Amino acid sequence: MPSHRFLPPLALLALLTGCAMGRGVPERSAFETFESANTYSRSFDHSPAQTCEAARRALLSQGFVVGRAEADVVEARKYFQRDDNHEQVEFRAVCMPQLRGEQQTVVFVNAVQDRYVLRRSNTSASLGVSALGSVSLPIGSIEDSLVKVASETLQDSNFYKRFFAVLERFLPEEIERPARPAAQTQPMLFPVQQYPQPTPGELMPGVRIEDLPAPPPAVSPAPAQPAGAPEPALPAPMQPVPATPPAGG
Repeated sequence: MPSHRFLPPLALLALLTGCAMGRGVPERSAFETFESANTYSRSFDHSPAQTCEAARRALLSQGFVVGRAEADVVEARKYFQRDDNHEQVEFRAVCMPQLRGEQQTVVFVNAVQDRYVLRRSNTSASLGVSALGSVSLPIGSIEDSLVKVASETLQDSNFYKRFFAVLERFLPEEIERPARPAAQTQPMLFPVQQYPQPTPGELMPGVRIEDLPAPPPAVSPAPAQPAGAPEPALPAPMQPVPATPPAGG
């Protein structure tokens, strides 16, 4: 028969296990929500090359330093200095063909802000002079360096709205449209050989229709005799002439 002294520890263990299982991973992350709002993308009627060129001009107009500019991607940076804090914004725009809808380009943008802090470090060294004995002369120096303390993706929707508004100002008036591919004909299973057809005025080389002899005129048939009409009289048959005997016979 089991002792009742072991029941309280077992019950306590079951209670602790249940509490540990109840502390699961939170259902929703505190940093990423994956919302359906188009904060980081916008569609345009222009071609990807035209849209990325407008994005490059928009960044240049706002003081960004463009480090990469291609037909489908633009990367630029901008630097800010506030007292001992240094901030740097790295902007990236990607232009891709639109897969559905009437507009032909979708632009995806992303801006990352890095923060740096100016830190100073003191270094000291000693210099011994042999002529004076064991006297040491301390030599110190101060070195300044920027230390990265934070990096964050900008999530302000108004920041991206203002960028897209500037981008639209640099879009050209003329919109490039992709050339439509020619319709492809279905190949014939048994191809039929084509022969050259004669022109209307020529049957064969060197012979023209105008040079051929005219056909004989058509002979109209004799009109039919009406019924009951008298038949035409036939001429009398010729009588044979008797032979005359020779004279002196």
